[in-house]
Amino acid sequence: MNHPCLVTLERDSAPRTLFSGDRLVEVDLPVGTRVIYPKPPLEPLRDPDAAIRYALNHPLGGDPLHARLRPGMKVTIAVDDISLPLPPMRRPDVRERVVTIVLELLADHGVEDIEIIVATGVHRRMKPHEIRHMLGDRIFDAYYPDRLYNHDAEDSANLVEIGRTPHGEVLELSRRAAESDLLIYANMNYVPMNGGYKSVAVGLTSYRSLRPHHNPHSIRQSDSYMDPARSALAKDIERMGRLAHKELPIFTIETTINNRMFDRSLDFLVKNEDELSARERAMLKALVVSTARLPQPARHAIFDKFPAPYGMTGVWAGDVELVHERSVARNFEQYCVPIEGQADVLVYGVPYISPYNVHAFLNPLLVQVLAQGYLFNMYRGAPLVKKGGTLILLHPCTDKFDHEQHASYIDFVHRLLPETRDAVALRERYEEKYARDPALVQMYRTGHAYHPSHPFFMWYWGENGRQHLGRVIVVGADNEYIPRLFGWETAPSMEDALYRAKGGENRSLSVTALHVPPVIMGDVTIPGGGG
Repeated sequence: MNHPCLVTLERDSAPRTLFSGDRLVEVDLPVGTRVIYPKPPLEPLRDPDAAIRYALNHPLGGDPLHARLRPGMKVTIAVDDISLPLPPMRRPDVRERVVTIVLELLADHGVEDIEIIVATGVHRRMKPHEIRHMLGDRIFDAYYPDRLYNHDAEDSANLVEIGRTPHGEVLELSRRAAESDLLIYANMNYVPMNGGYKSVAVGLTSYRSLRPHHNPHSIRQSDSYMDPARSALAKDIERMGRLAHKELPIFTIETTINNRMFDRSLDFLVKNEDELSARERAMLKALVVSTARLPQPARHAIFDKFPAPYGMTGVWAGDVELVHERSVARNFEQYCVPIEGQADVLVYGVPYISPYNVHAFLNPLLVQVLAQGYLFNMYRGAPLVKKGGTLILLHPCTDKFDHEQHASYIDFVHRLLPETRDAVALRERYEEKYARDPALVQMYRTGHAYHPSHPFFMWYWGENGRQHLGRVIVVGADNEYIPRLFGWETAPSMEDALYRAKGGENRSLSVTALHVPPVIMGDVTIPGGGG
C-alpha cells in the first residue's frame, strides 16, 4: 500500500536517525524495511478564537453556553493538566484561549462565583509557573491560588460520592465540581485515548474511583487503547463518565492540535532522511554528534527548553459523545498512516518525553510504558507487529529517577519487580497498600510527586505489549540490570539485535520502523480479511 509517509528502504538508502532517550543515533536498517513517518501537520485554524466562539454558540446536541448562564450561579471550569501536549505548547496554549473566552462569556452574564481546577487525577500537582504558562498571565494573576488550583484526589473533605454504576463501581468527584450549577470541561484531545467521558471521570476523581478500570484486565482487553471503539479501558471509564454526565450539568469543550512538535529550525527531524537537503543533513549530523558528546542534562535541555509550535485544528462543544466523536476523527486524520500487513519485527526509538515526566528525567518504568504501552498501542485495526513478534527499541534504560516527581516509582522498580513482573499479582498484593502509604500520599498532596498508585498503573499500561510480543531487545542500554528486570534482552547494535530476532536461523524477517516523535498511528489491515 503506497502512502507518502510509508518508505521502503533500498540498498542506497541513508541511515535512519532515531531518538534514544535524549540522544539522536544513526542506525542502519535492512533493505526492505518499512519506515513509517509522521503525516505532515494539518493546517491550523486561521482564527482559533473565532472558532472557539462559534463552537460555544453552536454546540452539538444542546443549548449554547450563553443560554445556560444566569447571574449568581456557581460555575467550575476544569482543564487538562501538563501531561499533554508533549512537549508543552508555545503560548498561548489552547486552554488559555478557551478559558479566556469562557470567562468573558461568564462575566457578560453576571457569573462571579467561578473556580478553575486543573484536572490532575492522580498525576503530580502542576507548579505555579507551569499553570501560568498553560493559562496565561491574566487568568493566573486573577485566580491563582484561591480560585485556580490543582485537583487533590486524596482530599476526602472535598470529594463527594456521586453514585454507583450498574457494576457497583463508586464514583467520587471533586466536591466543588459536583456541587456547581455548571461544570465546564475544557479538554485538549492530544491522542484518541484522551477526552470524552475520561475527562471528568478520571481528571476530577479519586484513587477509589480509578481502581475499577485502571487495572491489568482492562488493558489486556483493549485492542488498542488508542482506538476507543476497541478499548475495554474506554468502555470501563465510559460507565463512570455516563454516571457523571447523568447526575451533573456538564458542558464539554474539546480541541485538537496538529503534530508540529518541532519549530522550523528542527523540522528536519520528522522528514525522510533520503529527502533531506545538504544543509538539513549537516544539521542532523551535528545533532547526532552533539547529543553523543554532551552530558545528559545538557542533552535534555536542548529539547526541553523550547515549547512546541502546535496549531489548533478543531474545536467542538456541547454533548460529550457528539463532541468526542469529532475530536477523535480529527486525531485519526492527523496521525493514521495506512499500512498493509504486520511485521515480524517492530523497531522504534523511545524518546526523552512521556506524559509523566515533563521537566524531569524519563525513568526506566516510563521507558517501559512508552515501549510496551503507548507506542505499541499506536495502531488501529491490528498491531503493527505479529503475535509473538519482536520489538527492538533504542534507549539507554538508565537507572535514574527524579526524586521529586517519581519517589514511589523507585521502590516499585527496585523492590517489587524483582519479586514479580506479574501485573495481576502486583495489583492484588501491593497496589492498595502503596496507594495508602501516608508518607507517599503526603508527597503527592503537598509536593509534586505522582500518587503512589501511579507506578502500578504505569506497569499495567504495558500489558498489551507484554502479552503480545515474543521478545523485546534493547539496543544502546547502558546497563544490563534494568532490561533484565523488565524481561528484556540487550544487544550491542541494531545488526546484532536483528540477528537475534532471527533466532540464529538464516531466514528473512519483515521489519517495520516507527519514526517517532511526533505521534504516528498505523492503520493496519491484514491481507485476507484481518484488521
